[in-house]
Amino acid sequence: MKVTAGTHVLGNLFGCSRELLEKVDVLRVIMRKVVKEAKLKPVGETFHQFKPHGATGVILLAESHFSIHTWPEDNFAAVDIFCCGNEGDPEPAFDILCKYMKPKDVNKKVVKR
Repeated sequence: MKVTAGTHVLGNLFGCSRELLEKVDVLRVIMRKVVKEAKLKPVGETFHQFKPHGATGVILLAESHFSIHTWPEDNFAAVDIFCCGNEGDPEPAFDILCKYMKPKDVNKKVVKR
C-alpha cells in the first residue's frame, strides 16, 4: 500500500553568521518570519537557550513541524521542516530560511514520506 504523508526537508546550513546562531531571541524572530512568509500555520512553539551559546527552536505547525538546532562555534545549523499532505510546502520555507540565515553552503535533502 502506497501512502503519501507529506514532504520532509532536512537541511544543514554551513557558514552562517555566529550572531544569528548564538541567541534564542534572534532564532525565534527568524523562525516566526519564515513561518509567516511561507504561509504556514503555527499552533505552538518552544525555544531553548544553551549556555554559553547556541539555541534550539521548534514551531509546531498545523501542517507538522519546523525545527532548528544551532552550533554557533561551528557556524552551523541543522534544520528540519515537515509538512503533511498538501497542507503547506517545506521547500519554499527552507529557501526563505536560507535568505535570512545566509549560509555559505547548504546540504538539503527532500524526503517524500
